Amino acid sequence: MPNLGRREPFAPIGPAHDPQSLYRQMKDYLEWLAEKNYSPRSVLTWERYLRYFVTWCDERGLTRPTEITRPILERYQRHLFLKRKANGAPLSATHQAGQTVPVQKWFRWLTRNNRLLYNPAADLDLPRKEERLPKYVPTPGEMERVLGMPNLDTPTGVRDRAILETLYSTGMRRMEVIGLQQREVDYERGTLMIRQGKGRKDRMVPIGERALAWIARYRDEVRPELALAGDDGTLFLTVAGELFSDNRMTRMVRDYVRAAGLGPIGSCHMFRHAMATQMLENGADVRYIQAMLGHADIKTTQVYTRVSIRALKDIHTATHPARFVRSVTKSIDGEDGPPATAADLLAAPDDEAGEESGE
Repeated sequence: MPNLGRREPFAPIGPAHDPQSLYRQMKDYLEWLAEKNYSPRSVLTWERYLRYFVTWCDERGLTRPTEITRPILERYQRHLFLKRKANGAPLSATHQAGQTVPVQKWFRWLTRNNRLLYNPAADLDLPRKEERLPKYVPTPGEMERVLGMPNLDTPTGVRDRAILETLYSTGMRRMEVIGLQQREVDYERGTLMIRQGKGRKDRMVPIGERALAWIARYRDEVRPELALAGDDGTLFLTVAGELFSDNRMTRMVRDYVRAAGLGPIGSCHMFRHAMATQMLENGADVRYIQAMLGHADIKTTQVYTRVSIRALKDIHTATHPARFVRSVTKSIDGEDGPPATAADLLAAPDDEAGEESGE
């Protein structure tokens, strides 16, 4: 299993010896999630959010689920609203809702299993989520610059180039690349099989010939030097012959993004944004993009239609009444003249205003 960044053991919270305590009830719920085949990563994330809530309650002398009321949950929501990150920024509405939903579902489970007589979290109002766009989507030229950053004279440079090409060609999530197995790459068909992606769903995605060529070079020239005895077949390995951790993968990709001069604009997910946006701009149907990205709901994919504005830009240029370039690049006889300069463009509005006033 990849290193999920878990710090063991988590310390008990409050009267852990009491089987009716919030802490013990939380542990029972997490075990139930694992039994229902939720992914270890999802269970870990929910545990972190629930532990935050249980700690908040313990600090206020609340140790049992029966002591939790709707006003207390609303106070907790206000606490999340007022909380600040290390940089002083507030939690986004999406993040606030993300921390509240596990608490909601936990109390629903407590009620359904007759551990509570009523559910204080029923119909709890959640913050309205913002419809945010990706902070930055690199251009194809910028992506090529990032891909060219690894030092190909070193084994790790060849490996890193193969990883970057895979991310860009397929739009895979970070953990999907980390867990990719050698046998899941089909060089003849040009596809990858992603096993147990988000939501524990398998999917097959296409991969470009260039990315396959880099994977093949890494597989033949570099991976044999990295693989240790007991190799489990994971494709991309560290210099210690181990799987990447999620944080290590992020740092590696982010370093190349910054080295390319793009600044701190993202890492693995940036490649996903770039692939989806650029494919849409080149005419791909949004449903094909949905299948590649593994989105359960097409509404999640449609965010890229609001970033992909090439078609809108073309329509704007062709139809907007202030078509300065067209007017200033025409010569007297109506034929195309030299390209417009910045001075021409700045002067065009004054010229048009003069024409309309009859001057």
